Amino acid sequence: MSPLAQKIEKKFTYKDYYGWKDDERWELIDGIAYNMSPAPSRSHQNLLLKLARIFADFLDDKECEINIAPFDVRLPDTDNAEDDKIFTVVQPDILVVCDLSKLDDRGCKGAPDLIIEILSPSTAAKDLKIKRDLYERHGVKEYWLVHPTDKMVLIYHLGSDEQYTKAIIYAEEDIIKSQVLEGLAVNLIDIFGPVEKMLCAPPATN
Repeated sequence: MSPLAQKIEKKFTYKDYYGWKDDERWELIDGIAYNMSPAPSRSHQNLLLKLARIFADFLDDKECEINIAPFDVRLPDTDNAEDDKIFTVVQPDILVVCDLSKLDDRGCKGAPDLIIEILSPSTAAKDLKIKRDLYERHGVKEYWLVHPTDKMVLIYHLGSDEQYTKAIIYAEEDIIKSQVLEGLAVNLIDIFGPVEKMLCAPPATN
């Protein structure tokens, strides 16, 4: 199998998806099936746990709910779409839903308020372009893209025109303040660790 996520060129629905085997993870985006292989790396999972812990602690006494992958998010094109008319099901690394009526035993039906994707070699292209456009189209208010190697976070916010604004880039010792979850502040030191400062050698003397 290729190290990149596999894509099958045939249009499927959530009804098809729900009947697939549980031992493989898939996503549907506009009816196209993507096999989410290989499994996430240890560093990916460590970042996921750190972020999820911060969000869970912040939301402990609030009405919004956090969930982490694997967790199905169905994004129908119409509010009352039946299973055979839903062509998009994704599994974000982290999602926050404040309208709890969107949640059921199968996951979430409708756009979460906030989504976080942690980039990996097998999903980077999909997360950076395909999912960004998808989440914008379905009205996800805040989209975080976490770059483990570069130790940076890109955040898109949904504007009044229902389009994402230009990405805000956070790195090193920045503190992220969410626009959707008022009061939430994430210090990147707590996620990536302290920044290693490069010490310059003194100039050579003759």
